[in-house]
Amino acid sequence: MGLLADLALILGGSVLVALSAQVSIPLPWTPVPITGQTFGVLLVGALLGSRRGALSLLTYLAEGAAGLPVFAGGSGGVLKLFGPSGGYLFGFVAAAFVVGFLAERGWDRHLFKAALAMLVGNVVIYLFGLPWLARFLPTSHVLAAGLYPFVPGDLIKLFLAALALPSGWWALRRIKGERGAGL
Repeated sequence: MGLLADLALILGGSVLVALSAQVSIPLPWTPVPITGQTFGVLLVGALLGSRRGALSLLTYLAEGAAGLPVFAGGSGGVLKLFGPSGGYLFGFVAAAFVVGFLAERGWDRHLFKAALAMLVGNVVIYLFGLPWLARFLPTSHVLAAGLYPFVPGDLIKLFLAALALPSGWWALRRIKGERGAGL
């Protein structure tokens, strides 16, 4: 695959995450909203692999830092990276890399293993997000504000992302112009 094709896939991945971020539900008890971002992050990692997936998320963060309205609720700006949700945003890069790494080793070929890889990716996001959130909240409130409200939705999103993989592969084959791109 050539450089231009790589760049197109990386940019496309960042666009997918930006679009999924626009599904945003603010919660009154936490500064962290429920968003569709994790769906996009996990799917991009699984579809594009470790390197392209992580580069897509770095591109996404750069777009947001530059002020483009790609973060949750159409927000942007460098301050978002350093606010309460910043750890989760940085965790997206590592999560896409980890999910992509597992996908490159065949974890994306079966629904259960794909969902398990995405669960690992979600844990990575929390490993970045929760300690970061602790800078803004009392330690005793971090899990209630940054983990518990999100687990049910995250499980649904990772399952949906795992289910979406075959459609993603089909779309990638179509983009690459490969024969046999039908399901």
